[in-house]
Amino acid sequence: MKTMFAAFASALLIAVIAQVAYDNAGFSSAERQAASSVRLN
Repeated sequence: MKTMFAAFASALLIAVIAQVAYDNAGFSSAERQAASSVRLN
């Protein structure tokens, strides 16, 4: 049971770190799909 909780915590931590890294690297949907002819509100 302890191993399962450790795995869940690890997966959650990796997901949060990946989200922050992608947001800071400019891979958000708005930044990737935006062009001069596209207006995002």
